[in-house]
Amino acid sequence: MLVHGLGAGLRSWSPIIDELAESREVIAIDLPGFGETPPLSGEVSISTLTDSVVAFIREQGLDGVSTVGQSMGGRMVLELARRGVGGDTVALDPGGFWSDRELLVFGATLRPSIALVRALRGALPTLLGNPVGRTLLLAQLSARPWALPRDVVLPDVRGLADSPSTGAALDALTKGPKQEGAAAGTVPGRVTIGWGRRDLVTVPRQAERAAELFPDAVLHWFERCGHFPQWDAPLEAVRLILDHTD
Repeated sequence: MLVHGLGAGLRSWSPIIDELAESREVIAIDLPGFGETPPLSGEVSISTLTDSVVAFIREQGLDGVSTVGQSMGGRMVLELARRGVGGDTVALDPGGFWSDRELLVFGATLRPSIALVRALRGALPTLLGNPVGRTLLLAQLSARPWALPRDVVLPDVRGLADSPSTGAALDALTKGPKQEGAAAGTVPGRVTIGWGRRDLVTVPRQAERAAELFPDAVLHWFERCGHFPQWDAPLEAVRLILDHTD
């Protein structure tokens, strides 16, 4: 089961979902307030968003499902593992492991970026269709934005601008508690944490904190990769997911 971060909802996985589906049954979800799923009626927090995923897993009879998440979704699948929900876990560049200073920088840089893409909403297809425009807009998210196809990045950028829960979810990340860990031997399956060496959103030194809080985890580094492994290293991301989940 694929759990996305801030952005396009399940379409965030479009660069790799077909390759994953060649080998596995894949379930990609839209979190509340993203894609086609209505927002939560009450508080939006990492806890309540994760509650909605737990409810979906139980309603659909998916106990023991392997979970894969990126960014906010990466944090959420680690939270599922901490709660003992699911099976194997792969978290790509998860949030929630920043220092107080890093968290301030995260909020101070990402909020203006979201405001900018909202202001440029109508021009995004043109801007992202140009290597220079992609580089200017996506330098914080990708290690090589000029090389990415427009149709790969456009859904996530539009999702940041359009998703009803973008602001509330960002508040949950920046104003809510940091991610709690899980003691050795308490998670339901294997845990793998993948991190981009050039991630400017959840910076690489946060990987050590994540590994300390989840001592059962295996840490994998994506070289020459930013915050979105499915953008910058899609084949490697597919291989990591398939090799570390059942």
